[in-house]
Amino acid sequence: MTETPASLTPTQLRAYFAFTEVSSLLKHAVEKQLRDAGGLSYVQFELLARLGDAPGARARMTDLADGVVYSRSGLTYQAQLLEQRGLVTRTPSPDDERSTVLTLTDAGRSVLADVFPGHIEALHQLLFATLSADDVDDLARILGQAADHLRASPPRSAAPRRRKAS
Repeated sequence: MTETPASLTPTQLRAYFAFTEVSSLLKHAVEKQLRDAGGLSYVQFELLARLGDAPGARARMTDLADGVVYSRSGLTYQAQLLEQRGLVTRTPSPDDERSTVLTLTDAGRSVLADVFPGHIEALHQLLFATLSADDVDDLARILGQAADHLRASPPRSAAPRRRKAS
């Protein structure tokens, strides 16, 4: 059995509080920008952006849920809202009848085009403005290590789904 540390060091505690504060403040500002520019929640934006980067602008919903760390039922609801707006289509997967594929529509691409300039500007102003290129490299490396560690034992919503052998 591993021993649990008695407490955090002052530096660890300061880093943790700074991280949670930055995360909360940035998420709030980014969500407001996305709502104002495109009528999107953050998870809806993330789905559209991931589809925009995916081959053929399409992906299985379970893979999207794993990538955005969102429950499958919550993702289904968000996909339904996006489909009602005509931003995506949902179709059965040609490879697995139990899976659903989400595809970005031209209207979805248009919303992304409307949202991205303000989104990029907000990230530059709110997160990167006070950081040097080396700071950004360090931040990406450090947060990447933390993400990799957390993904090693992810919550159920972030765990890759096991596929049954055919």
